[in-house]
Amino acid sequence: MNINKLHNGDCLEAMKLMKENQFDLAIVDPPYGIGIDKAMNSNKGRQGFKQYKETEWDNETPSQEYFDELFRVSKNQIIWGGNYFIDKIKKPTQCFLIWNKVQRDFTMSDAELAWSSFNKTIRCFDMSRGSAMGCNNKNGGKLHPTQKPVKLYEWLLMNNAKEGDKILDTHLGSGSIAIACHNLGFDLTGYELDKEYFDNAIKRIKNHQAQLRII
Repeated sequence: MNINKLHNGDCLEAMKLMKENQFDLAIVDPPYGIGIDKAMNSNKGRQGFKQYKETEWDNETPSQEYFDELFRVSKNQIIWGGNYFIDKIKKPTQCFLIWNKVQRDFTMSDAELAWSSFNKTIRCFDMSRGSAMGCNNKNGGKLHPTQKPVKLYEWLLMNNAKEGDKILDTHLGSGSIAIACHNLGFDLTGYELDKEYFDNAIKRIKNHQAQLRII
């Protein structure tokens, strides 16, 4: 994976400059508009919970223009939190993809849903958040409050992308998708607006690549 294709910038402004169907598949995890960083920080003081910086990135969902551009520049889409964006996606699907987190925690959802453009049946990926990341909140392993496992992204790619496909991620976050694309040999272009998250993601990706070279 070419790390130079990961950008600290506004994905919407970037998509406006892209060609129609420039990407084979967009796998995105936009803000759900539920203020997740503030919600997770409300657990401060509970054993094992990490506190994140409080920002406004998750106060609102992306604009209609964002979704219009996303559908214009990509042939297929997987949109995490699709249940929050039904009014903006405006397209029915029979193929929701589900991450079943297995371990129940009443402070967070038992599962997350992704809307997809594929003509397939519903599929479910079972893995606890802690075991999938190889870490938990207590040891500080998570870089981002909505960080998803690398193995989850590998599952998405292996089941929905073809060899040679160009992948787009508009909200890079912790960089899990970049590591998955690197592991499986997919060409990824990604954007992250928050510089601190972007820098941490790049550091994480470089560390992963360096470990693989040593092995």
